[in-house]
Amino acid sequence: MRRFLENSIALLVVVIVLFLIIPLPKSLLDVLLVVNISLSILILMITMTISDALEFSIFPSLLLITTLFRLGLNVSTTRRILGFGGDAGNVILAFGQMITQGNIILGVIIFLIIVLVQFIVITKGAERVAEVAARFTLDAMPGKQMAIDADLSSGLIDEQGAKLRRAKIQKEADFYGAMDGATKIVKGDAIMSLIITAVNFIGGLILGVTMSGMDFNTAIQTYSIATIGDGLVSQLPALMISTATGMIVTRSVSEGSLNKDVIGQFKNQPRAIMTTGVVLLFLAAIPNTPRLALAVGGGLLLGLGWFVSGRMERERQETAALQAAAEQQEAGETAAPSETDYYKDINNVYSLLSVEPLEMEFGYSLIPMVDESHGGKLISRIVIFRRQYAQDMGFVIPSIRLHDASSLGTNQYVIRIRGEE
Repeated sequence: MRRFLENSIALLVVVIVLFLIIPLPKSLLDVLLVVNISLSILILMITMTISDALEFSIFPSLLLITTLFRLGLNVSTTRRILGFGGDAGNVILAFGQMITQGNIILGVIIFLIIVLVQFIVITKGAERVAEVAARFTLDAMPGKQMAIDADLSSGLIDEQGAKLRRAKIQKEADFYGAMDGATKIVKGDAIMSLIITAVNFIGGLILGVTMSGMDFNTAIQTYSIATIGDGLVSQLPALMISTATGMIVTRSVSEGSLNKDVIGQFKNQPRAIMTTGVVLLFLAAIPNTPRLALAVGGGLLLGLGWFVSGRMERERQETAALQAAAEQQEAGETAAPSETDYYKDINNVYSLLSVEPLEMEFGYSLIPMVDESHGGKLISRIVIFRRQYAQDMGFVIPSIRLHDASSLGTNQYVIRIRGEE
C-alpha cells in the first residue's frame, strides 16, 4: 500500500494518457470534469496565497499534468459528442444551456470571446513574462553568487548559510527556466481547444445530417449546445490555469500573499483614493452621466481615503511617540553621572592613585621634541634605546608615558619612576 501511494502520481499520469484511448462512461466523465474544474480553482488559489514562487516549485510539472488531463477529457467528450448524438453528460449539457440560453449565435460569440481573452491576453502575457523572468534570472546569477561570496568572506554569513543561498539561486533559475517552457504548453492548449471545438461542431453536423438522419436545424441545435458546453467546460479550467501561470511568474517582488500585498499597498495610498473619489464626484456633476452610481462610488472612495489617512496618521504618531520614549529611556540610561555622584563610589577614587612605571613631563617649549608631526625624534630614540637595551641587557624597558605639565617651566622636564623624581 505504501509503495502504491509513493507511485500514485506516476500511475495517475498513465491513467490520464489512457483517457485518450479508453471510452469513459457518462457518469464518470461528469465526475472527472468537476474534478478538473476543482483542481484548477485550487491551483489558482495556491498561486495567490504564496509569497515566494519557490513555495510552489512543482507548478511547471503540474501544469503539464493538468494540460494532459484536460486534453484527455476533451478527447473523451469529443468521442461522446460525435458517437452518441451530442450526449456528453449532464455537466456539458448544463454549461451549454447556461451560455447559449436558447440563442446559439450568442453562445458561440461568448465562447469565442472567452477563448480569445485567454489566448491573446492572459496566455500571451504570461508567456512573455515567464520568458523575461527566466532571462533576467539567468543574467543575475553571477552577481548573486559574487554577493554571497562577499558576505561569506566578510563573515556576515557562515558556510551553511552560503550553501543555502546558492541552492536557492539555482532553484530560482531552474524554476523560471521551466516556467518559460511550460507557458508554451498553455499556449498550445488554447490553440488545441479551438481545433477540438471546430472538429466537434463540423463533425457533429456531418454525422447528424448524413448518418443520424437529422435535419440541418436539429443537428445545429443538438451539436452546437454540446460543443459550446464542452468548450466552456474545458476553457474555464484552462483560463484559471493560465491566470495562475501569469500570477506565479509576476510575484517576483512580493512580500506576502496577494491579498496582503494588495490591501497593504492600496492602504498606503489614501491620497490617491481620495483623489479618485473627487474625480468621480466631479463626473457626477456633468449632465447626462449616471449621477447616482458616480456619486455613490465617489463618496465611498472619499470616505475610505479619509478613514485610511486618519488611521495612518494615528499609527505614525504612535510610532513617533514610542520611538521618542525609547530614545529618552536610552539617553537616561547612558547619561554620564556628575563628578560628585561619580566619586561617591569609593572604588572610583582609587583610579586617581594610579602610578605609571616610567613617566616624563615636559614644559611647553619642549613639546616639539616629542611631537613627531613637528619633527620630534624623542619617541623614535626611545624605541631604539629599548631595542638596544633588550639586546645588551636582556631586559625590556616598560612603556614610558609622555605628557606636558603646566606646573613646570617652559624649558623644564621631569623624569619619574613610580611617581618619584
